[in-house]
Amino acid sequence: MKTFTATLLVLILSLATVQAQTSVTITGSVSDKQTSKPLMYCSVALFKRLDSSLVTGVLTSELGVFRFEKVVPGQYYLQVQYMGYNKSIVAVPGDIGSHIQVPAILLDPDPRTLQEISVTSERQALENKVDRQVYRANQFLGSQGGTAIDVLKNTPSVTVNSEGNITLRGSSGFLVLVNGKPVQSDATTVLNQIPANTIENVEVITSPSARFDPDGKAGIINITTKAGAVESRSFSANIQGGFPAIYRYDNLESPLRFGADATFNIRSGKWDFNLSGNYLRNDIAGQRTGDVNTTIDNVFTSFPSDGERSFIRYNYTARSSVSFTPNARHTFSAGIYTGFRSLSRRADIVYHNVKTDLISGDTVGQITYFNSNVARKSGRITLGNLDYTHTFDNKSALAISGLVEHADVDGLTTNLNLQEPDRKTLLQSSRNPSKNPLNAFRIKADYTMNVGTGKLETGYQYRSQIQKGSFQYLDLNLESGDFIVLPEFSSNTKVDNDIHSVYGQYSAKSGKLEYIVGLRYEYARRAFTAGTQQTLNLNLSNLFPSLNLQYQVSSSLRTKIGYSKRVQRATNSELNPFPEREHSETLESGDPQILPEFIDLSELGVVKDLEKGTVFATIYNQRIKNVVNRVNSVYNDTILNRIYTNAGLATSWGLEAGTTLNLAKWWQFYGGGNLYHYKIKGALFDDNVNVSTSSWVYSINANTTIKFSRTFQLQGALNYLSKRVTAQGEDSRFITPSLSARKTLLKGKLAATLQWQNVDLGLFGSNRQRITTFGKDFFTTTNYIQETDIFMINLSYNFNQTSKKAKLPASEFGEKEF
Repeated sequence: MKTFTATLLVLILSLATVQAQTSVTITGSVSDKQTSKPLMYCSVALFKRLDSSLVTGVLTSELGVFRFEKVVPGQYYLQVQYMGYNKSIVAVPGDIGSHIQVPAILLDPDPRTLQEISVTSERQALENKVDRQVYRANQFLGSQGGTAIDVLKNTPSVTVNSEGNITLRGSSGFLVLVNGKPVQSDATTVLNQIPANTIENVEVITSPSARFDPDGKAGIINITTKAGAVESRSFSANIQGGFPAIYRYDNLESPLRFGADATFNIRSGKWDFNLSGNYLRNDIAGQRTGDVNTTIDNVFTSFPSDGERSFIRYNYTARSSVSFTPNARHTFSAGIYTGFRSLSRRADIVYHNVKTDLISGDTVGQITYFNSNVARKSGRITLGNLDYTHTFDNKSALAISGLVEHADVDGLTTNLNLQEPDRKTLLQSSRNPSKNPLNAFRIKADYTMNVGTGKLETGYQYRSQIQKGSFQYLDLNLESGDFIVLPEFSSNTKVDNDIHSVYGQYSAKSGKLEYIVGLRYEYARRAFTAGTQQTLNLNLSNLFPSLNLQYQVSSSLRTKIGYSKRVQRATNSELNPFPEREHSETLESGDPQILPEFIDLSELGVVKDLEKGTVFATIYNQRIKNVVNRVNSVYNDTILNRIYTNAGLATSWGLEAGTTLNLAKWWQFYGGGNLYHYKIKGALFDDNVNVSTSSWVYSINANTTIKFSRTFQLQGALNYLSKRVTAQGEDSRFITPSLSARKTLLKGKLAATLQWQNVDLGLFGSNRQRITTFGKDFFTTTNYIQETDIFMINLSYNFNQTSKKAKLPASEFGEKEF
């Protein structure tokens, strides 16, 4: 009996050991058949083939991957279900071994389900992810009918001042992506060409991973646009008009404001076609008052000024793209873009020029004159892109893409000085024409593959940019009536940039921890030639590491850590050493020896999901080496020389916070703020001028929405930027309140929005900002006063519009010098 019992125990243990040794692991992935994008949290159930009994079930990860462990060998099949898609039954291969890899599962979207579902809940204005914050563009009613800038200025990280200059966490340098494609153009120019009505989301990526270009010292802003639903046709159109201006400021012309945009999309079977276009005229009236004084050889020169400062602004663009997916393995896409933008700034100013001898106190000269200065810049960009993606059996993918671009950027500044008050006697006339043609090319290859429970991404990229500049200063000979070229203010430049880069990064999720770690290597060559001077070469070899961590402390609480190293490259205008006279009182020039800025970005954040909303807070640090500033020096008694130069080291410590709250079914609140301490320490002009300045800066962007009914809502918004220091002075605070009312008709397909922009009523000092700079022998302060209490109406029509991303081409380099 003992022998039998011992034998039985040995047999049971042996069978258990064999079973343990022969258990298998089954893995696979689930993706959208049309887009090849992974489907997260998809239901995957494992059944026995013999009796169709359920064994177990799991949900896919955020990467669309599923995994069954310790499965007894046998014959099985999978049942895969996801809302909005057709159910799929997949046989599990009868492989021999401890690991079975199921071929990639591709689900077909079910158009009937998509059409039958009616979503009535409200989407939050803000969504936090491991490396970015995502803002829903349609939640900001005041931006509709405008451009991407009108959407951006509502995010807590971004501020827009009176001059239209955009900063991200206090830095003016950042990289712009349009549907994930990098844009090397001037950010303001690009964002001014994207209609707000076509934007789905704005993603603020303050700690980018290594797969992104390292350009942009403050991070990345990604704009995603709308497209049509699968197996459908969609059309959207918007028209906008402005009421007559309430305040004209005695400007020469009345501002005009009107525009329209339309998008048409067909997605059928293997094809996806998109066509869009827009036109926007958005003038603004205004004035400026200023005071400038210089001291040279004990002579004090003061020339206070007052007059018009208005803008005529318009742009139009056309984009088209086509995508072909013959099967799950291959995707081809191509696109073309053409756009034109014109910006004309008029400054009709009266100057009172008085010279005083500081020793005797006597007035040694004075003159009052009228200066009319009109600066017009225009740019046309034409580009095309071609992309191909191949997906392998193991779900890895190779993507190859190329982009070519040609841009013509022209400028003309006309400057007239007339005797005051009759304005009939011509004292001086000059013209400042410029041409800035650009040719650019980019090609890159990216490979992704699943490794373990995560994804490995690697890639190579080559960028080439050649930009030639021709700048002339023509002065009128009052006797002959001919314009004569002044060599000291005229030049020809050429900048040639070549950049090679390779990167690798790994992203995964392990339990409560989600992480992305990467490293990018870049070799960059810059060759700059100014006139007949010797070509200056700059060769750089740098590593750009990145790290993003997110830990799920509880079901409603997450913490995040991020770090990345970045670079801000110099533009043509920052390199050009020849002075360009754009204003009566200023010359502007660059430094051919200027160094790129290198930036370390670090942040620590927390996200808390509430019962009726969400709140987040992030502490961040920026350390900027070779920080570039535009600084002033005295050229002569009435002209300041503005120079781009490296000003030393800048550091910024800040706290950024935001929240979205559903206070009631009829009342929503969104608010965001940014508080940071900015410090510059260094020297200017060959160490002749020391720089050591710092200040606290804060900004607030908030709105509240009251819903009177399902079809009518009212939204009030506030954008506020506090006073802040610069390398040689300070900028005053800037505030722009707004109010919007929206009414929907035809079951939501038609919407009318009435906007009251820059609300002031003579109470708030809205849309004005004073900019002050000073040095040992000069002082300048200018108050820029722009139009307030502007009323606009916007009509939008949407047919079968959804939020899927369109692969529209975007400017890769473009109007860097606009």
